Amino acid sequence: MQKYTCPMHPQVIKDEPGKCPLCGMKLIPLGNQNSHSQSSHHNHHAENENFNKHEGHHTGDFLRRFWVSLIITIPILLLSHMIQQWLGFNISLAGDQYLLLILGTVIYIYGGLPFLKGMIGEIKAKAIGMMTLVAIAISVAYIYSVAVVFGLKGMDFFWELATLIDIMLLGHWLEMRSQMAASKALQSLVALLPNDVTVERNGESVKIKLEDLQSGEIVIIKPGEKIPADGLVVKGLSYINESMLTGESTPVKKEKDSKVIAGSINGDGAVQVKVTAVGKDSYLNKVINLVQQAQATKSNTQNLADKVAKWLTFIAIAFGVATFIYWYSASGDMAFALERMVTVMVTACPHALGVAIPLVVAISTTLSATNGLLIRNRTAFETTRKLSTIIFDKTGTLTKGSHAVEHIIPLTMTYSSDEIIQYAAAVQQNSEHHIAKGILKKLKEKNIELWPSDNFNYMQGIGVKGIVKGKNVVAAGPNYFSENKLQLPEIPKEIDQEAETVNFVLIDNEPVGIITLADSIREGSKEAVDQLKKMNIKSFLLTGDNEKIAASVAEKLGMDGYLANVLPHNKQEKVKEFQAKGETVAMTGDGVNDAPALAQADVGIAVGSGTDVAAETADIILVDSDPRDVVKLIDFGKLTYKKMVQNLIWAVGYNVIAIPLAAGVLYPNFVLSPAMGAVLMSVSTIVVAINASLLKMKNQSNKL
Repeated sequence: MQKYTCPMHPQVIKDEPGKCPLCGMKLIPLGNQNSHSQSSHHNHHAENENFNKHEGHHTGDFLRRFWVSLIITIPILLLSHMIQQWLGFNISLAGDQYLLLILGTVIYIYGGLPFLKGMIGEIKAKAIGMMTLVAIAISVAYIYSVAVVFGLKGMDFFWELATLIDIMLLGHWLEMRSQMAASKALQSLVALLPNDVTVERNGESVKIKLEDLQSGEIVIIKPGEKIPADGLVVKGLSYINESMLTGESTPVKKEKDSKVIAGSINGDGAVQVKVTAVGKDSYLNKVINLVQQAQATKSNTQNLADKVAKWLTFIAIAFGVATFIYWYSASGDMAFALERMVTVMVTACPHALGVAIPLVVAISTTLSATNGLLIRNRTAFETTRKLSTIIFDKTGTLTKGSHAVEHIIPLTMTYSSDEIIQYAAAVQQNSEHHIAKGILKKLKEKNIELWPSDNFNYMQGIGVKGIVKGKNVVAAGPNYFSENKLQLPEIPKEIDQEAETVNFVLIDNEPVGIITLADSIREGSKEAVDQLKKMNIKSFLLTGDNEKIAASVAEKLGMDGYLANVLPHNKQEKVKEFQAKGETVAMTGDGVNDAPALAQADVGIAVGSGTDVAAETADIILVDSDPRDVVKLIDFGKLTYKKMVQNLIWAVGYNVIAIPLAAGVLYPNFVLSPAMGAVLMSVSTIVVAINASLLKMKNQSNKL
């Protein structure tokens, strides 16, 4: 079912469209369900444009109300007897108290309306918060002042009411502007797409609108142009800048069969790209939706902040009432007692607390996404700071995964080496495994015909099988023999088992040949392991490869250990074993074969370049497949948590100090006025917003 959320209050999630009960903003679609069902980016452009207009209108409404209220405040200040006494001037008009009443009523209704509406929304949503406190404070001040005009003994609060509303409107506008700035970075991703695109139709170049682009079409991309959709290069060579999407600072070489991502920028070469994904299926859309979902989900720290804010509101109301009772009982001065109560309630508004965590969440998830770290689970992201052990899948994570065939060795006289590679390629052609790609690449290099195959069957963690030319063909690793209780053939001495992966070819249950493939260690793997050691985090290698290969890779990287010959369905058990020892474990894998282990780990990290962002079991996705990004992720997780804690301490600490001052504990030496209380509250909110905006991601190995 489609969900809707408020861009300013992501904790509000509804089943139907409408307005936020807390601030009145229009709810926007959450995730990539019905709102992204069409296959063009046109709807996303329009939706984003409408969202920006509405968000800008709502923020502008606060600013407009502020300026109007500020203009009305000037005559209120001039007519206020207290202000006249302070500044030593006298303006006396017949019926000036009624003029103050009219001006005060206008500013209360016009300027205070957003807070009065917010209070009603909070009560309906059973989420009492700062809007309720502000509404109560201005209502008490207004009602009391009206009563004074009509005969109640005391001094009116119209000037305090006016300045309080002015400051609250300005503070709320500044808060919303800060939150808009955090979301604009994400929204700007949509602006990465061009409006027009050149396609090849009937042998001619035709310029069409982006929304008319269809999957399967050939797009012509000239130097300097933006890539309009995900696809595969079919012709040409160029270096493409993907930094705004993956965090990879250097342009990436793209040639025939290379993947390209919508929104990236072409370099000096001209390329032709076959479109593979547009609209909701594109990488860009997936990033946007993942970030929206992450920002709308609550982390443990945010839940804590919500609880603190709720209780602080109740405490502030109780403290305000107690302050009124105390001062009225002690002095008998209704005006002074009421002033203290209003000041307590205004000063205690958990405004800063309300924005402390959501603003950090918005900034961190957006910053992460634009640096190649896609956060799907906020709580897991927070857990990264506690990690004690990281388990790495070997192939494609610590190694390049680009297996190249090293040896083709016949085991019988029946089949030649070319026939062995032909049978193996025929049965492997339906697999996406690195071994399959290496074998097919070798077949292509030899310029040998690729035979068709039937009854393809993938044996997880073991190999593949099928029927080729009427024969049962199996291409599998050593695990196939142990699983089927078969005698493992002797492996020739020329094969370096510490560096090569051994794949056996069986035809009609008879081992007829061996194909070995070698995989090289990925750049950055050693550096990542070394940095993890400095962080006192242990690293272990987990692989389905044999003991010798696992030991060799682990030793070269300086890892704390390795687990070899582990089938995919057993990887989850290995993670459990570490957790049983009290370790906080992250599993890093490809998100497909490692799915159970990713789900079991405290933090599941999926690696995958380009368009592979749909790892449903992973908590966090590393777009660039660089092991150093794991270090970057942990470091950024710590920085983000530090910002959250700093904001919580500031927001709560401010109230601990300000509430007693507002209650009058230093009276008569110091009295905090309602207006000054509002100023301090707004300053607190601004400090929290500025602190959140200072969150930055550290560079790792010149990657950013």
